[in-house]
Amino acid sequence: MWTLGPIGFAAPLLLTALVALPVLWLILRAVPPAPIRRRFPGVALLLGLDDDDATTDKTPLWLLLLRMLAVAAAILGFAGPVLNPETDEAGDGPILVLLDGGWAEAPTWTARMERVEALLADAARDARPVAIAQLTDQDDVIFQGAENWPSRLAGFEPAPWLPDEAAHGEFAARIADLDGFETFWMSDGLARPGREDLLSALEAKGPVRAFESPRPVFALEPVRFEDGEIRVTGHRLRGAGELTATIQAFGRDPSGVERILSTATLDFPEGASQAGTALVLPPELRNRITRFAVAGSRATGAVALTDDGLRRREVALMAGREDREGLQLLSPLHYLEQALVPTADLIDGAMSDILLANPDVIVLADVAQVSDAPDVLDWVERGGVLLRFAGPRLAAADLGRDSEDPLLPVRLRAGGRSVGGAMSWGEPKTLREFAPASPFFGLAVPEDVNVTAQVLAQPDPELAERTIATLTDGTPLVTRKRVGDGQVILVHVTANAEWSSLPLSGLFVEMLERLAISSRPPVPAAEDLAGTIWQPESRLTGFGEIEPAGVTAGIEGELLATATPGPDLLPGLYSGEDRTIAVNAVPREASFSSFAWPARIGVEGLDVVRETPLKGFVLMAGLALLLIDLLASLWLSGRLTGPRAAAASLFIAVFAMPADAQDGFALDATSEVVLGYIITGDPALDQTSLEGLRGISRTLFQRTSVEPEDPIGVNIEVDELAFFPFLYWPVTPAQPTPSAEAYARLNRYLRGGGMILFDTRDGDAARFGATSPAARKLQELARPLDIPPLEPIPEDHVLTRAFYLLQDFPGRSMGAPVWVEAAPADAERVEGMPFRNLNDGVTPVVVGGNDWASAWAIDRAGNWRFRVGSGFAGERQREISLRFGVNLIMHVLSGNYKSDQVHVPALLDRLGQ
Repeated sequence: MWTLGPIGFAAPLLLTALVALPVLWLILRAVPPAPIRRRFPGVALLLGLDDDDATTDKTPLWLLLLRMLAVAAAILGFAGPVLNPETDEAGDGPILVLLDGGWAEAPTWTARMERVEALLADAARDARPVAIAQLTDQDDVIFQGAENWPSRLAGFEPAPWLPDEAAHGEFAARIADLDGFETFWMSDGLARPGREDLLSALEAKGPVRAFESPRPVFALEPVRFEDGEIRVTGHRLRGAGELTATIQAFGRDPSGVERILSTATLDFPEGASQAGTALVLPPELRNRITRFAVAGSRATGAVALTDDGLRRREVALMAGREDREGLQLLSPLHYLEQALVPTADLIDGAMSDILLANPDVIVLADVAQVSDAPDVLDWVERGGVLLRFAGPRLAAADLGRDSEDPLLPVRLRAGGRSVGGAMSWGEPKTLREFAPASPFFGLAVPEDVNVTAQVLAQPDPELAERTIATLTDGTPLVTRKRVGDGQVILVHVTANAEWSSLPLSGLFVEMLERLAISSRPPVPAAEDLAGTIWQPESRLTGFGEIEPAGVTAGIEGELLATATPGPDLLPGLYSGEDRTIAVNAVPREASFSSFAWPARIGVEGLDVVRETPLKGFVLMAGLALLLIDLLASLWLSGRLTGPRAAAASLFIAVFAMPADAQDGFALDATSEVVLGYIITGDPALDQTSLEGLRGISRTLFQRTSVEPEDPIGVNIEVDELAFFPFLYWPVTPAQPTPSAEAYARLNRYLRGGGMILFDTRDGDAARFGATSPAARKLQELARPLDIPPLEPIPEDHVLTRAFYLLQDFPGRSMGAPVWVEAAPADAERVEGMPFRNLNDGVTPVVVGGNDWASAWAIDRAGNWRFRVGSGFAGERQREISLRFGVNLIMHVLSGNYKSDQVHVPALLDRLGQ
C-alpha cells in the first residue's frame, strides 16, 4: 500500500503509466500534412451539395483534455485507490488494551468497542498477543491470540461505579510480574487518585497510547427537596462551551405505567462544569417520581434514583375535641402541625374522606372511638401507620380492657395516673434512655422532658416486646404493634403540653421522624443505621438501566451509610424495616476534573476511520468520460442527428437513471430481521401498528438472540412481501379490498412460509360470541386467500412453548379465541408425551381480536403508548402479551423445532410433570 495524504493505492506501479499522457497528447494533436491545391474543372459539378459527414482537421483542445482525463481515470482506477487507507504501524510484542470500565465510559461504549475491534484487527495481522482488562474488574491479565477476543467483546460492559485509587493500585500490582508490553489505554478522561502511579507502572512495561472521547458526559447528584422545590444539580465531565441538558423525571401514573412526569433543563454557561435547576411539582406528582435522568445519556451517573427523602408523606390529623378559642397552645394538634408542616403534607376531614385520600399516616389526638373502624383496620393492614396520642377521652373510655382493641397496640387500664391522682407519682417522671431494639435508639434524651400524666398499659406477656419507649420507672411511654403490613402506635401522653413537656422539645420531632411520620433525611447518619440489614430491591447497570436485584445478600447499614458505590455496594434501591434508601453513583457535592496527560503520551480519539476502496468509482468516472467522448465525436462529425440522436438520448437516460426505489425498500427489509405491517390507509391505526411492532422488536432484542431493525409498513399492492417473515394485519371495516394481483402476491407469501397475524381488535366483543364489523370484513378479505382449515390454539401447540410456556394470549383485550392452522386428523400424542407434532411447518395465519399492537406499542422514548388493564393485573396482562409476541416471532423464525422429542424432558421439567 502506498499513501498520498488520505488516498492510498494498492498497485502504485501502475501509476507510472501516467508518464505516457504527454505522448498521448502529441499523438492526438498530430495532423496530416496540408493538401496541395490543384484546380479540377469537374469540381464545379459538386458545388451546392451537402456533405453529411465532416472531419475536423485537428482535435479540439477540450476534447483532447477530456480523452486524457478518461485515460488518467482508467490508470488511477486500476491502481486501486483507497480513501483513508489503513496504515500498518511498526510494532511487535504483546498488547494490553486497558479500559477504565466505569459508568463514565457508557455513553461512548459502542465507539470504544469498535476502536478495540480495530486494534485487535491490527494485532491479528501482526500476530501480536493481546490482553483486555478493566480497572473495575480484578481478573488476571492473560495474553492470548488477537483472534480469540472479538467474540468475547460482547461480554464486556461498563460497571455502575468508577474505579478508585485502590483499583488503580491493585491493577499496578497485578502487572508487576508481567514481561514488557505495549498499552492502549481506553480512558474516560477523568482525574482520580492513583492514575499517575498506574501510568508510571504501565510505562515501565512499554509504550503507552491513550484514547479518549471529546463527547461530554453528564452526571446527576442525588436530588434534594428544599423549601418546596426539588433541586437538581448536574455536572458535565467534558466540554467548555455553552450547553443545555434536558432532565426528565420518571414515575408511574395511576395505572402503574412508567412515564415522563416532568422535564427541566440544566444550562451550563461557558466554561462551567456544574449547573442546577429546581422543579416545583404538586405533592401527588412529586411522590410518584422514581428517578431523574439526563435525556439521551446512557450512564449510571446520569441517573438519580429517589427514595423516601424526596417523597413528603401525606399525614391526616384528627382530634377528639374542637380547639378552644384563644387557647391555641392547648389545641391537641398544634404541636403536631408545627412539627409536620415543614416535612409532610397535612390533610384533614372526615374519616371516610381521609381513607379515600389513602394517606401514609393517620394521627389521632385523644380520639376514643374511631369511626369507620373496620375500614381503618383494613387500611392499616395494607401498610398504613396509625399514630394515636392519649388524652382524657381515651383515658375515660372503656377500650381494650377486657380484650385487645385491634386499633390499639396494648390493653389499657381505666383512668390512667397523674401527679397527685389516685395512682399518683410523687413527682413528674423523666424518660429512660432508649433501648437498642427501639427505633429511637441513639436519640439524646433531654433532662427537662418530664411526664405528669399518662394512660397505663395492662400487664401482658407481649407488653415488653411492644414497648419502644419507657419512663424512668419502667412504665411504657410509647407502644407499637404490627398489623398486617402496617402498624399501630400509641403515645401514652397527650399531643399537647397538658400531660408532658415532650411536645415542647426537639425530641418530639426526632421521634416522629424515626416513626416515619414525616420525611427523613435522604442519607441517614451511620449511627442511625448501625446494626441494621438492608435488602437490595433494584440496581442500576452501567448504562443507567434499572433491573431487579434478584436474590442477593443484604447490606449492612454501616456500609450503606458510609461507603461509596463499588463491587460491594451497587447503585440501586435498598429497603429496610420502614423505609427505602437510594444509593446513587454520584455522591452529593461531587467534583470532577479532566486528567492532564503528560506531553510524552499520545492521546487519540475513539473514531475509527474505515478505508473506502475507490476503484469502482474512479473506473465509472473514466467510463462516463469515454461515453461523453463518443457523443462529442459524433457531434463534431455531424453524425449526431436523426435516429442516432434518439438512440444517444435514450442511452444517456438509461445510464443516468437513479436506482429503483424498490431496491432501497429491499435493502431495508433484508439487511436484518424486519417485521412488517400492512398499511390500511388509517393514519392512526398504521401508527399504532408501527409502534406495536417497534415494541415487540425491542422485547425480542432484549430477551432473545433476535435483533430486529425498525418495522416497515407494507403496501400489498406494490411491495414485495417475501422480504418479511411476519406481517401484522389490523382489520378495519372500511379497509379496501386488495386487487387480484395483491391476492396472488399474498398467496405466494403464505405458500412460501410467511405468517400473517390478522387482528380484528374486537376482543371485548368477540369473546361474548358477537360478530363485529371487523370480523365480517376479515371474512371478506380472507375469502380469496389460500388459508388451510383453522382451529383455536390447542394446549399443546408449538406457540404455547416456542420460547415461553403460555396458555393465554392476551393483547390490550383478552379472552377472545386465537385461531391457527388445524392439526392433521391423525395427529396423536405419543404415549407418555404431552405434545403432538401438529404440522410440519409454520402456521401461515394466526387470527384473533385481542389488539396486540396496542399492548406492544411504545413511543420513541420507550414509553408505553396505551394503558392495559389497571395496576399490577394490567402490567401482568401486558407482560403475557409480550411473551405471546416473542413466541410468535420465534415460531416464525425457527419453525416447529420445539416439537422434537429431544426437548420433551426439559419441557416436562418446566411444567412440573
